[in-house]
Amino acid sequence: MADVKKIATRDSYGKALVELGKEHDDVVVLDADLANATKTGVFQKAFPHRHFDCGIAEANMMCMAAGLATTGLKPFASSFAMFAAGRAFEQVRNSIGYPHLNVKIGATHGGISVGEDGASHQCCEDFALMRSIPGMTIICPADAVEAEAATKAAYDLEGPVYLRFGRLAIPVFHEEGFHFVVGKGEVLRDGSDVAIIANGLLVYEAIQAGELLAQQGINAMVINMATIKPLDEELVLSAAKKCGKVITCEEHNIIGGLGEAVCAVLSEKLPTPVRRIGVNDEFGHSGPAAALLKQFGLSAEHIVEVAKDFCGK
Repeated sequence: MADVKKIATRDSYGKALVELGKEHDDVVVLDADLANATKTGVFQKAFPHRHFDCGIAEANMMCMAAGLATTGLKPFASSFAMFAAGRAFEQVRNSIGYPHLNVKIGATHGGISVGEDGASHQCCEDFALMRSIPGMTIICPADAVEAEAATKAAYDLEGPVYLRFGRLAIPVFHEEGFHFVVGKGEVLRDGSDVAIIANGLLVYEAIQAGELLAQQGINAMVINMATIKPLDEELVLSAAKKCGKVITCEEHNIIGGLGEAVCAVLSEKLPTPVRRIGVNDEFGHSGPAAALLKQFGLSAEHIVEVAKDFCGK
């Protein structure tokens, strides 16, 4: 793993914004006094007249983005996930979601891996909040290459999009030029004993878990489900039918996120045993990101433990 290149998905978000800005004059970026952290600062440097620092006023920023969208521009409104989804929820719902405006929300610093910033900034509720807004597309890319491709795909998609990026540098496993399709999952490893469906930084952990499980006689399918809404129901059902058991993995509360989205599909269309790996309905706390991920069970080792127990090994 030491030889694997690691890049934070927030870095690719900033890179993608600059590339979009060069190609499209209608791209504008708003930030809430966090341009250095969200990486929109690179866009600000390249296009100073198309970047708006809204100050520490996330709710107002979302309303500004909504207003800009009504003029035909394509605004990307950026802040930490805790503020973009949490503090500004009412404005996202009423000013962006309700009129179905073409605003893209770039939410960085999602999940436990925010680390030392602590519980107040470790947003593990944003998927649940955004899933509740009708018409909101939700994407959580698994590495830097996918993050860049997803940001560009969001530009092409009509309507509101919530993009979640991380602070922590994580392994890059996609090849350059990867084509991202909104609403489509990606089978990274075929298998027949158990299907592991993951998103975000837990995808690479799931890949590692799949390799470790193979050494112990368990053939695990690994799926990257970057788009949480709309969910790739066809792939979920196909994996469940083939494997008979499903494990979901996300850097989010087990309530309201990927796990519940998968369970909703399966309970209605193909009842299947499911184990959910995520934050177990609790707040995080300050600490090194890597240590916190292990403590909260967001690691390849924990996925292996759950899979072995699930498969009776």
